Amino acid sequence: MPLQNRVTPFGDIVAIAQRGLFTGNRGIIHDPATKTLLKKRWATKAWLICVCEYKGRRREVMGGRGWTELFFRDEATALAAGHRPCFFCRRQSAEAFRAAWTTARGGKVPFAAEMDAVLHEERLDRGRKRLHAVPGDVSELPDGAVIGAAGEAYTVARGRAFRWGAQGYEGVREIPRADGLLTPPSTLLAIRAGYRPVLHPTIKTS
Repeated sequence: MPLQNRVTPFGDIVAIAQRGLFTGNRGIIHDPATKTLLKKRWATKAWLICVCEYKGRRREVMGGRGWTELFFRDEATALAAGHRPCFFCRRQSAEAFRAAWTTARGGKVPFAAEMDAVLHEERLDRGRKRLHAVPGDVSELPDGAVIGAAGEAYTVARGRAFRWGAQGYEGVREIPRADGLLTPPSTLLAIRAGYRPVLHPTIKTS
């Protein structure tokens, strides 16, 4: 039976079979003895997106108390949930994300903790996932943006919508009427400014 460590675009942590392209964490939020989640869903404002393989290092998932390994179908999913690229194992992507963030927002180049503080405000509303107004027409959103519609999440790519489900992505004929934007506004600005999220291959081939 899968562990409860897969993250949805809504930021929920669920038990489904699909592992995904990336891992990451929100600090220590599990009991290693039982490999089950604690009641809290984050222990730090630094919600990271990491690579699944790094210099041959191996970890027992939920086996220790270094951090709680979470998994994401693709980077669009992780970004929508409120995570950002890790500066340790994904240094190049993290620097690209920060550069795009700076271009979009102006001002000085932020420290990682400063971006985390902004994202924490944007991803949560009283402890639950925060929906934001969609800026403009949904069909004009950049590739990798994620919207919520009638309780479902849709990743936008190439002017199309792909429904996020437990078994994978499903292309839909029409982009649904959005209830709101799941991707945090600052992350969306970074994507518009040139950051390119890694999308699951099923989106690229559909």
